[in-house]
Amino acid sequence: MIERLATSGVAAGGLAAGGRATLPMAALLACLTLVSISAAIFFGVADLPMGDVIDVFSGQGSPEARSIILDIRLPRIATGILAGIHFALAGFLLQTITRNPLADPSLIGVSQGATFSVTVFLMFTVYIFHPGSNTLAELPIKWLPAAGLLGGLLAGGVIYLLAFRLGLSALRITLCGVAVGAVLHALAIGLISGWGSERIEIILEWLAGSLYARTWDHALFLLPFTVAGLAMLPVIYRPLTLLQFDGTVARSFGLAYRRQFSVALLVSCVLAASAVGSVGPIVFVGLIVPHLARFLAGTNFLLSLVLTILLGAAIVTSGDLIGRLLGQAEEIPIGVVTAVCGVPLLLVLLRKTT
Repeated sequence: MIERLATSGVAAGGLAAGGRATLPMAALLACLTLVSISAAIFFGVADLPMGDVIDVFSGQGSPEARSIILDIRLPRIATGILAGIHFALAGFLLQTITRNPLADPSLIGVSQGATFSVTVFLMFTVYIFHPGSNTLAELPIKWLPAAGLLGGLLAGGVIYLLAFRLGLSALRITLCGVAVGAVLHALAIGLISGWGSERIEIILEWLAGSLYARTWDHALFLLPFTVAGLAMLPVIYRPLTLLQFDGTVARSFGLAYRRQFSVALLVSCVLAASAVGSVGPIVFVGLIVPHLARFLAGTNFLLSLVLTILLGAAIVTSGDLIGRLLGQAEEIPIGVVTAVCGVPLLLVLLRKTT
């Protein structure tokens, strides 16, 4: 039995493994990702002629066109691409190590931890001292992503410690994540409904998941985590192919199960927490994208991983564009778009795979 599992799991991780997709499929998805990015650049609420957009990239163009493209559209596109990669990869890692097809960042409490910390940050007056002065100043809103990241990582750490004390396993991580996440979500909703705030609109927009008003600061905040996460993939790739199986089976291949499980969990937590802190809990991306990638790649584990990255960037970028075009000035948050589109897509995938 172990030999059969090794053949179907570890060997399937190579590019030679069979599946519904091949390398041309990966190339096609890469092209579609570029098309979605290009469409997001050329189209938006402000109706810019295509020639004006091209002029901007040639170093010319009117000040208005340059401002719209360079200061509004490109920053939110870059932020969306990075956030999409984070959510998709985090979901892929979690579904792999927990062997739970419903796993996403909310399952381990990261989204709820970030939600709670952002709610506290926005609702309560937080002050710092000016250097050399006795006056107080409110913490700037640009610290919001850091607040979300910190809350998400703390929640993930608490859940890990609870599961570790009970004997670390995929099931215990899941159960602890659901329990702690439910408590943190209830606390956040209780704060919002009980106290209210002049920043309640910002909180609700953030909870819906949105790329509205995202700047280059948000993209630069995410970039180091993206680079670190992608750099870790070659390191944890082989352990991931074994973590698909039960701990006993994985250990029989010489895998340090607890250590590798912890490393993969840490990578997923950092990716998810940084993304949630920057753009809010965009639902269904971490859940749907890995399923769609595996449906296209079949048993090819490596190809599934590559497609997950490409699809994460493409779906978030396309979803944001749809929300902008449909909502116009009152744009629809991307979290709403992914939820509305994600449910029927999940049902279709379930029907195809069952």
